[in-house]
Amino acid sequence: MTDNDKQKTRILIVEDEALFAKAVKKRLEVAGYQPEVAGTLAIAHNSIDTFNPDLVLLDMRLPDGSGLDFLTEIREQKDTNVPVLVLSAYGELEDAVAAMKLQASDYLKKPIDLDELLLNIEKVLNREKISRQLEYSRKRESVAVENVELLGECDQIKKLRAQAEHIGSLCNDPEVIPPNILILGETGTGKDMAARMLHGISARKDKPFVHVDCASLPKDLIEAELFGHEKGAFTNALEARTGLIEAAEDGVVFLDEIGELPLELQAKLLAVLERRTLRRVGSTLERPVPAWVISATNRNPEKMVEEGEMRSDLFFRLNVLSMVMPPLKDRGNDIVLLAKHFANQTAARYGLKDIKITQDAEKALKDYHWPGNVRELKHLIERAVLLSTEGQITADTLMLNSHAESSRSTGGGLEDLSKLTLEEAEKFMLESALDRTDNNVSEAARQLGVTRMAMRYRMQKHNL
Repeated sequence: MTDNDKQKTRILIVEDEALFAKAVKKRLEVAGYQPEVAGTLAIAHNSIDTFNPDLVLLDMRLPDGSGLDFLTEIREQKDTNVPVLVLSAYGELEDAVAAMKLQASDYLKKPIDLDELLLNIEKVLNREKISRQLEYSRKRESVAVENVELLGECDQIKKLRAQAEHIGSLCNDPEVIPPNILILGETGTGKDMAARMLHGISARKDKPFVHVDCASLPKDLIEAELFGHEKGAFTNALEARTGLIEAAEDGVVFLDEIGELPLELQAKLLAVLERRTLRRVGSTLERPVPAWVISATNRNPEKMVEEGEMRSDLFFRLNVLSMVMPPLKDRGNDIVLLAKHFANQTAARYGLKDIKITQDAEKALKDYHWPGNVRELKHLIERAVLLSTEGQITADTLMLNSHAESSRSTGGGLEDLSKLTLEEAEKFMLESALDRTDNNVSEAARQLGVTRMAMRYRMQKHNL
């Protein structure tokens, strides 16, 4: 959580021990939060409406009543899902357990170390933030999308379009579930676009398209997000929720970065694909899964199977039909064609005149090796259009030499790293890996030889 987020975070401390409440309030202020103390339940009830807290620290024993009653009232009468961190004294464990059943976020036993309290507060707030982001993504993606197409005139792209049209012809009957498709290719080659094109030319084009980025789902929430959960299935399961696979209904669920799905969940996904039913977390009810499953990965799935990172039966089930996206460096004149398309697109977005790409710029584009593929080209052209002052993009505007230099793993070489502190060198390596992979955290983690969770920890440490 950033300092800016903390300054906007209001924390209500419902605690009658004045010295302890004062100490907690002071510690939270030093950490950058906005705390307020309520010494009684009556004051706390008023503060829920007036202070509108983002988190409540709730003692179980107060002068005018029980914290359990307060928690019940704000959940049922005020209908608020504000996260609550329960503070329980020795001998009040039963109350703490009861509070968890009322969807308290967590509980801590007194006496409480203030540093430990801060860590738990940040953990609860981060969990809430992730849940809100996932809910937003669910609403944004669970809608029908416009048709898209793969731009390009090279032989590989023409074959892919023909292959997509053939697959689309197999999907004319909306009642028939199409075969599973596995899209392979390097990061940034357009696997997402290929999936959306398949959706757009099928009989399911007016149905939802749900994009699931398996690499970005938090490990402790991924099962519930994919398969859904019932109310009370686990801590913070305040209500029943439809999973992303179920949310696709009879449309398309696109499992991007399928290679990042943990092994323990691969068996459950395999069962869903074979039986075409799923069971929400905490439920015994089987629900039908009519969605068309399209998946993608930038890794070699056969090598993953050999190394035990992917189940062979899941690979065979996903790979009924496959499509391979070519790297941009192998697409010849498509590089210039795509550059012109992105230039016109960017100019239209910002109300600029048509942008011309000069011959020296075209040559520079063709000569570059494009490690980030189409995604890198798009970002580079967008920048060039915004920097252009005379309605044209030249080789100098592209600044490909400096761009290529910044994309290399060690920049000026190991001798430059020797001048840095350990912290500076670590941050430099993280930034370089993220730049090379166009901010693909999973790919950057693989290149650095660390786990995705370790990568995210280090990114947070350096505020990246």
